Amino acid sequence: MLTTSLTRRVFLKSSGGVLAGTLALASGPIALLAPSRSWAMSLDHLSSHEGEVLLAMTRQIFPHSELEDAVYALTVKDQDRRAADSETLDLLQQGVAELDAAAGGDWLSLAETERLVQLEAMAGSAFFEQVRGPAIVTLYDNPLAYAHFGYQGSEGNAGYLQRGFNDLTWLPDPPKPAGGYLPNESV
Repeated sequence: MLTTSLTRRVFLKSSGGVLAGTLALASGPIALLAPSRSWAMSLDHLSSHEGEVLLAMTRQIFPHSELEDAVYALTVKDQDRRAADSETLDLLQQGVAELDAAAGGDWLSLAETERLVQLEAMAGSAFFEQVRGPAIVTLYDNPLAYAHFGYQGSEGNAGYLQRGFNDLTWLPDPPKPAGGYLPNESV
């Protein structure tokens, strides 16, 4: 009987890819939610390289310079789950291969401006939409993104503004309504 020792490294190599990183902003709101500064995410269907390309691609499509890669990695994990379907897996693998081929071997080795040019050329393709569409929801609808952007969550339909959450400062005040203000609204 042949027995082999299955180390963590061997297991991870055989079970798909792995995305890993470190939180850059150790004092930011995301760091308060994370159990440690280092993070890793196993991938069941995508390789590590494919996961890294999808992460960089999502970062290019939805750029937030101070948003941690750990939040973008959630979009890759979502794509990995979707890749359980063989058609989706083929689409993602072919798309990554096309990006690499257009870059002369490794799309990740290009400067960000060159990556953007290649992504713009792919905009509207099935691969591009497969990455962009789900990423909108996965990226912005999670507690890590809420912490980064300062979203305080739903406080119910009534009373949100009267509970001290009327702190929107990045938009100008709206014009006075044609019918005037409601009795509980201030000028």
